[in-house]
Amino acid sequence: MLEGRVAIVSGAGRGIGRGIAKLMAAKGAKVVVNDLGGSFVGEGKDKSPAEEVVAEIKADGGQAVPNFDSVSAFEGTTKMVNQALKEFGRLDIIVNTAGILRDKMLHKMDPNDWKAIMDVHLGGHYNLSRAAINLFREQDYGRIINFSSTSGITGNIGQTNYGAAKLGIVGFTRNLAMECARKNITVNAIAPFAYTRMVASIPINDPETEAVMEAMKLLKPEYIAPMVVYLASEDAKGVNGQIFGVRGAEVMIFSVMRPLRSVHHGGGWTPEEVRDSAIKALAPHFSRLMRTEDEFPYDPLV
Repeated sequence: MLEGRVAIVSGAGRGIGRGIAKLMAAKGAKVVVNDLGGSFVGEGKDKSPAEEVVAEIKADGGQAVPNFDSVSAFEGTTKMVNQALKEFGRLDIIVNTAGILRDKMLHKMDPNDWKAIMDVHLGGHYNLSRAAINLFREQDYGRIINFSSTSGITGNIGQTNYGAAKLGIVGFTRNLAMECARKNITVNAIAPFAYTRMVASIPINDPETEAVMEAMKLLKPEYIAPMVVYLASEDAKGVNGQIFGVRGAEVMIFSVMRPLRSVHHGGGWTPEEVRDSAIKALAPHFSRLMRTEDEFPYDPLV
């Protein structure tokens, strides 16, 4: 599916990125395997993860080179693009997989924990996409695959930084897809469900969490790769601006946020009318997180 194409996969030394880089190479792509080699919180450097993936790809008959730059710096992503052009003569695909975690409740979160997540996730998506976009426009072809998360789409406790960045990536994906549609460049995103070292770092404090973690172990990171390879191919030219989920053998599509219900009051509303009328009409459509039976007893939870 990717014969003759060249791809950059960020964060490809481990987990989901590793599976993507290897399957892309198996399907004919030449791959720049990027990984800073830091810990899951973004500390330290280690060349061995990227080098090991490259060695595995070459052992299987594929073509790949390692890259150790950080996606959090525009200079680093520019180097990735230049390396792809130098080594393989072109660039067709970028996959923004690189990520870290700095989980904390907001009232305990250091500003550096917020900034690091934004720099790697939202900033990393901007940096690599910006470094490649004019090349894609000039050649009238490109594939950009981004990585969001259900932590941004539906929310999760202790991840205000991560969730904000990941939902930002949804907005980034939708807007960039609109900008690029006429240039034969597609931009899509995936919210993956997979057992990675970041997931493994979640503390287990109760039987329910333990059960969820055991179930997560069945969701191998490499299960995400087939959807990515498809989106990176010429066959996916009609798929643009979509947000997909991949959970084991299951593939899903997420809806784009649209109004669920509206109410109108001629002449506008008073706060009391909002309380007594508008909220009563809208409450059945509230998400479970935002309401309780005691606060909004009008209808059962949906």
